[in-house]
Amino acid sequence: MLKRLPVLALALAGCTFGPGNIQTRHSTDIQARKVRRIAVVTPETAQPAQKPKVPFTSGREAKNSEREISETLARQLYAAMAAAPGWQIVAESEVREVAGTVSTEGEAARLRRIGEMVFADAVLVGRVQRYRERVGDEWGAKSPASVAFVLELIDVRRGDIVWSARFDETQKPLSENIFALGEISQRGVRWLSAEQLLHEGVKKAVGQLHQLLVRTRA
Repeated sequence: MLKRLPVLALALAGCTFGPGNIQTRHSTDIQARKVRRIAVVTPETAQPAQKPKVPFTSGREAKNSEREISETLARQLYAAMAAAPGWQIVAESEVREVAGTVSTEGEAARLRRIGEMVFADAVLVGRVQRYRERVGDEWGAKSPASVAFVLELIDVRRGDIVWSARFDETQKPLSENIFALGEISQRGVRWLSAEQLLHEGVKKAVGQLHQLLVRTRA
């Protein structure tokens, strides 16, 4: 698995708790950083021969590799961010082209170098910690989908993490979780797939980041 970026995450002050399944933190001076242009980057993943420490799938239902899941998260992040006004998101094709030319020199240095080459103020990287697919269909799941991921927004110039988010949810039936009432209007009474649950988390995280960087600035 990837090494954590060194640093400065301890400098994250302000903690905002979302609706139960998402937590975000940001540096106290994030507004002064003037983050306008952001690149979404897929992290480096473990080599195929290595056994991942985190169970991304469960047993015989394993269909997606760690790399595929990371790329799915990156695509969803890019789509959600590109659809929101007020900031500039570097094109996926531009990031891929540049990332292919950057030699491995440690993950922190790699991310900053990619950011520099696409003239980004910050790089957003997401790492999936758990990705377990639903067993059954949307109307009757024997085992629910379960997803956890973390996001980190890295200041390209300084190299520190200025915002982070963690989403963690295993879907539960309404009878077991009265706090799920607020989700009914959006989801309906159905069991989500792992990718749909991932999408729900991405929307919430991007919404909070947009609120922090764009809406509070307007």
